[in-house]
Amino acid sequence: MVYLLGVEDLAVTRCGYSPLHETVCSLRLRGRPGGFPEQRGWAASWARDYAGLDTELLDALVTPRGFAPDVLTPRPRGCRPCIQDELPLLAAVPPDRLPAGFRTAYARDGSPLPPVLDLLLDDPYALRGRLVSALGEYWTRCLEPAWWPRARTVLEADLAYRGRRLAECGPVGLFADLDPGVSWADGALRIRGGGRGAPAPARREPVAGRGLVLMPTLFADRALCEAASGGAPVVVYPARGRGTMAEGTEGVEGPDTGAAAASAALADLIGVPRARVLGLLDTPTTTTALAQRLGVTPGAVSRHLGALAAAGLLERTRSGRAVLYRRSPLGESLAAGPGRFGPAP
Repeated sequence: MVYLLGVEDLAVTRCGYSPLHETVCSLRLRGRPGGFPEQRGWAASWARDYAGLDTELLDALVTPRGFAPDVLTPRPRGCRPCIQDELPLLAAVPPDRLPAGFRTAYARDGSPLPPVLDLLLDDPYALRGRLVSALGEYWTRCLEPAWWPRARTVLEADLAYRGRRLAECGPVGLFADLDPGVSWADGALRIRGGGRGAPAPARREPVAGRGLVLMPTLFADRALCEAASGGAPVVVYPARGRGTMAEGTEGVEGPDTGAAAASAALADLIGVPRARVLGLLDTPTTTTALAQRLGVTPGAVSRHLGALAAAGLLERTRSGRAVLYRRSPLGESLAAGPGRFGPAP
């Protein structure tokens, strides 16, 4: 796909994420045992709760190859909508759109419809109600308590990064490292790989004043594009820092004695609590998210962040109402261990 963007399109190009999109796409974990390894610890942590849900329907929402009806994965309204805004929109979708959406997804996949869908597609009103209920319960019981605060931090950090790239380098910088399959030149944005992961011949489509939506996700291996009629095209791309989702989950990585020695040296220098805070800032993070990961109060984290920032080890970036902290170049050098400074005297 090649999108042709004019000045007016670039002026209204925006970034945003969708909790409903992430909820639906997280179901890809069920059909891809080797996929998204950074999410496996999380999936194991909510396995018992998931077993008590409407698993027959939830397991059928995403095809074996990872496709889902477009109506279940909407473009975000604004930068950071909440699930409480998106589920009512799903509940208001015209029921006659659902059968066609599921049949298209499974036909693209080449797989037969699961029995539960084969039955429910004849009663789209019942399907719509059951969809909203099943996804809402899945969100509330599995994703919202612990997974979403961490995931939202990664997605917010990606938005902050995109904003900096646009401010510092313009559209060239915004698109340059979006994904290896995305390139920008002479007013044309090329996305290799077709729409929603399906093979498709490249075609040139004028955006014609609709603008463009860039949507980071934790559940994609490469950039995908969606060009729904009547709306802004959406480019879904892998969020930066998604690998950090593995931090804090049991058994994700084995011990690293070199890293442990560097961490001990850093703790001796600035104290254990501040070393832990500095070590968690691989991607920009909020005070609240850090407090949740460390199991302490936001006030305690705020004091450590203030001290680290005063020492020049952190930088602050505002994203909406949130303040994101990240390591400064000096903080990066310190967190990387003594080897970054050269041999000891």
